[in-house]
Amino acid sequence: MMNFFEKWKAILFDFLKITKKPIDEVLLNSVESTRFVVLDTETTGFDYDNDRMLCIGAITLKNGVIAISESFEMYIQQEHYDKNSVQIHGILRDLVIKKPSEAEVLQQFLTFLGDSIIIAHHTIFDVTMINRALERNGLPLLTNKTLDTAYLYKKTLIMSNLLERKEKYALDDLADKFDISKKDRHTAMGDAYITAIAFLKIVKKLKDLKGKTEFTLRDLFR
Repeated sequence: MMNFFEKWKAILFDFLKITKKPIDEVLLNSVESTRFVVLDTETTGFDYDNDRMLCIGAITLKNGVIAISESFEMYIQQEHYDKNSVQIHGILRDLVIKKPSEAEVLQQFLTFLGDSIIIAHHTIFDVTMINRALERNGLPLLTNKTLDTAYLYKKTLIMSNLLERKEKYALDDLADKFDISKKDRHTAMGDAYITAIAFLKIVKKLKDLKGKTEFTLRDLFR
């Protein structure tokens, strides 16, 4: 007989098969009607192999509204802990000793995420950290489409010799540009919230630049 965890994995695999839509069909959806999950991870460091996630924070975004009531924030029990990174994320060891295991947090996160499009700032880091954790726990890797606010922000910048463009834009750059409060910066939920607001500002600016009142996903993924 399958235990609970094995049953849950089987259900998840079936869910992924059912919800996967042809990519062209998905891209025709309007931005407003699409459910996005804006996420951020706080980690012990930046090494994909040796570092671990301390917390996953995520917010639902749909119809141009940030749904705070549909949010996700869970701290993860730690075996590995780097005290040198505390001054960045502020998560003390006591906060992550008696917390759900990595596998439990991932199960709940995948249920929350569903087939939504992921938005993050420098998405590759967060998605890779989550995928490494999924791999460790024998779970399927993320197949969700992703958007990166760092990349999208560059699309809003006018090409001009008078303006110096950076190679990379930090989340602080976007917060300053769009006058977004950085009160909870460097917390998973705080950074997810800043990213969500920045995304909405970026979409509005792109609409204005292109003279459009409505956007499809194709406009964002071009």
